[in-house]
Amino acid sequence: MAGDFGKHETFDGADVHSPGHGLTRSEIEQIQQTRLRVVLQHLQHGNRFYAAKLAAAGLGPVENVTLDEFRQKFPFTTKEELTADQQAHPPYGTNLSFQLEKYTRCHQTSGSTGTPLRWLDTPESWQAMLDNWDVIFDAAQITPSDRLLFAFSFGPFIGFWTAFEAAVRRGNFCLATGAMTSEARLMAIRDHRISVLLCTPTYALHLGEIARANNFASDSLRLVLTAGEPGGCIPGVRSRLGQLWPGARVFDHHGMTESGPVTFECPARTGVLHVIESAFLAEVIEAGSERAVAPGGTGELVLTTLRRDGSPLIRYRTGDLVRRSKYTRCACGRYEMALPGGILGRLDDMVFVRGVNIYPAAIDNIVRSFREIAEYRVLLATKKSMAEIEVEIETIEKCMDESDVAARLQRAFQTAFNLRIPVKLVPRGSLPHFEMKGRRWLKI
Repeated sequence: MAGDFGKHETFDGADVHSPGHGLTRSEIEQIQQTRLRVVLQHLQHGNRFYAAKLAAAGLGPVENVTLDEFRQKFPFTTKEELTADQQAHPPYGTNLSFQLEKYTRCHQTSGSTGTPLRWLDTPESWQAMLDNWDVIFDAAQITPSDRLLFAFSFGPFIGFWTAFEAAVRRGNFCLATGAMTSEARLMAIRDHRISVLLCTPTYALHLGEIARANNFASDSLRLVLTAGEPGGCIPGVRSRLGQLWPGARVFDHHGMTESGPVTFECPARTGVLHVIESAFLAEVIEAGSERAVAPGGTGELVLTTLRRDGSPLIRYRTGDLVRRSKYTRCACGRYEMALPGGILGRLDDMVFVRGVNIYPAAIDNIVRSFREIAEYRVLLATKKSMAEIEVEIETIEKCMDESDVAARLQRAFQTAFNLRIPVKLVPRGSLPHFEMKGRRWLKI
């Protein structure tokens, strides 16, 4: 079992304020270095999983390590490593910084890409994630008078658990709707005069379609805060959400079970996410390599947690594809890492069809630009050792010419990818609708 540091304290180290609005780039990096040194010292003495990796890295005295030295010498961590560790040391693995009795929360990944990971938190590491949500809520301009509805099942995955508790801590009215139907949630938005809806982009689209079909309108809803999957930063999805929820602003955020809340949408630039660099040391590396991406380049997001200490991540390859900007002052006044376009997709989601790389977000962006399409599904097949793709669509009730919609969508795919992607109409109600992460890509 993991060692005990004696007094259970967070990894803040010095009494430093959080990077963000008003801090220069050098001030942000000084704070990160201070916190990183404390993190590494604790892990060296108390975390079996990372103590071995630290010893093999040859960093020397970690209390003096610089950010550059850390990036040069410390190895990456992969999800496969963590999964193997939990399988070898069930049920939680050895990535634990404290004795087991210190932990009070357990969540797990969705398992959509393999075996679920179990993730433990102490009260202190849980509070650190609530602090991250304060950053997100402040950027979204959520005030104490806002009334929040969480369209989330509150299952074992972390989802909006931390958002809910952070909002309660701030004094907001918070309504959990885990067992409610979509129709009941719409009634709750009206009856409780909800001003902020929190859910996945997929469910916001689905709930919006139901609202439109039932002539539901709300004069209180002003913000739709999305998370859980790419979408809130995808132009086609944002546009569609704006049509379905007139008068409500879309605000995106992303995180993971392993990391907690990571980013928030820039208040001044639509579709740009800022990393919460008080809580993370973020890097972007070339897909398939370990080389850093130059500013403006696209690559894989790598994260080191600086405050969530119970089950930390050190140089964790998230699998998220992002594009990073230069470290210049943003229009919002921040110097924190900016990711234009948000999460562009998952590295393991890309498909190679007849010489063309296709990411799900690109398909989603095109499909959501069609107001007549209620839901869709992508079918992938291998024929004669080659990948083939087909898109099934389900139109809204008021669609007058389904064949025309299918033809126009097929032409849009042809224009975007220089590739013929067949579009097939399916009966209304035949495709699955999702409350949490949409799983629209099916291998057949």
